[in-house]
Amino acid sequence: MKIADRTFIVSGGASGLGLATARDLHAHGAYVSLLDLNSDAGSKIVSELGSRAKFFEVDVSDTDAIAKAIEGTVAWIKETGKQIGGVVAGAGVGLPGLIIDKKNEPLSISSIDFVLNINLRGTLDLIRQALPYMTTATPDGPDGERGVIIMIASSAAFDGQTGQVAYAASKGAVASLTLPLARDLSKYGIRAVTIAPALFDSNMTKLMSPKVKQSLTNAMEFPKRAGQPEEFARTVRDSVENCMLNGTVIRLDGAMRMPARL
Repeated sequence: MKIADRTFIVSGGASGLGLATARDLHAHGAYVSLLDLNSDAGSKIVSELGSRAKFFEVDVSDTDAIAKAIEGTVAWIKETGKQIGGVVAGAGVGLPGLIIDKKNEPLSISSIDFVLNINLRGTLDLIRQALPYMTTATPDGPDGERGVIIMIASSAAFDGQTGQVAYAASKGAVASLTLPLARDLSKYGIRAVTIAPALFDSNMTKLMSPKVKQSLTNAMEFPKRAGQPEEFARTVRDSVENCMLNGTVIRLDGAMRMPARL
C-alpha cells in the first residue's frame, strides 16, 4: 500500500515511538492525524510538519474524546481528499506493581484498570471507531487494499517480568487479538499487524533508572543497545507497504528475552 497521499491516525503521536512513526510516514508523503494528551507538544509538532499534520488532544481511555478526534480527522480528510490509509495505535503506559506486595497487600484494581484501559481498551476503542471510515474507503492497488491497523505490544507480552502482571496482560491481549482482527477485516481488504518492541528509547524508558536500563541492555543479544525510535518507525513503514504482513506479531527485540528479575 502506498503511504503518500493517505491519512494515518497515530495515537501517542506527540512523543516517543508514536512521534517517530508520524515523522517517518509524513516524510514519505502521508497526512498524519496525531492523537495525544500533550497538547503543547502536539501543537509544536504540527507547526513543524505543516499542513499535512493535524493534532487532537485525546485521552484514549475516554470514548468520547476518541470520537471527537475521529470526527475531526474525517472532516479534515473531506477537506484534503486524502482518504484514511491506516491507524497506528501507539498510546501506552507502564505501571509496575507486584500482584501481592511485601505487606501482603494485593495490587490495587485502580492500578490494573489504568493500564488495561489505556493499553488494551484504548487500542480497541480507537480501532473500532476508525474502522467504519476505513471499510468504506476506495480499494487501492491490485489487491484492492483499503488500509492497515498497526498495534504495539511488547516483549512483556511473552517474557513479562516480576511486577508486570497488568502490563503483560494488556500487551499479551493486543498480541493475541491480532489474528482474529485480521480475520474479521480480511473481507474489507484491511490488514492487522502488531509490533512487539523490547527495550527502545522512549518516554517510558526515560523513567527507568540507569541501573534498570543497563540491566535490560545486558539482556540484549545483538545489538547491545536500546532500539532507536527510527528503527521502530521503519518497521511500521514496512508493515504499511508490505501487503503480505497480516495477522502477525513482529518481535523487534534484538533477540532479547527478558529475565524474570532485573
